[in-house]
Amino acid sequence: MVVSNELDKLGLNVQSVGLGEVILAEELTEEQKKELEAALVPLGFELIDDKKVRIIEKIKNIIIELVHHQDNEARTNLSEVLSSGLHHDYNYLSNLFSEIENTTIEKYFIAQKIEKVKELLVYDELSLSQIAFRLNYSSVAYLSNQFKKVTGLTPSQFKNIREEKRKPLDEV
Repeated sequence: MVVSNELDKLGLNVQSVGLGEVILAEELTEEQKKELEAALVPLGFELIDDKKVRIIEKIKNIIIELVHHQDNEARTNLSEVLSSGLHHDYNYLSNLFSEIENTTIEKYFIAQKIEKVKELLVYDELSLSQIAFRLNYSSVAYLSNQFKKVTGLTPSQFKNIREEKRKPLDEV
């Protein structure tokens, strides 16, 4: 909404505005790009005009959507989801991602899953086995091992540390 307002203020002909992407009816001039960047940067947005970087952002958006917003709906292969969603061969996407991000798509995907596990552990509404099922882990042991590999802590240790830092409401 904020981006749409800024685009309107600049008088740009917008076809669509989505998560991390704006499609304009016509190509921007260098002056328009500078004006748009000057309007968006103070709002916490950046202008990405490189085709490869845009593909990387789309990969990240798809992974974030899968991990954080689809709760076990998609049990499909990540490579298939990315290939079909971005209309590129997975090997191309994987090599491009590694080249620009200095990490693999798989490591980024795992990092996002672990962030979601942390979030769910903090909410304390689901058991570890429910979290494992929700995030498509084959077992609680596999989730725990991956969690420890990424964070250096077991899920229980993480949860205990978080609970120690939390103050009861009457002490706030």
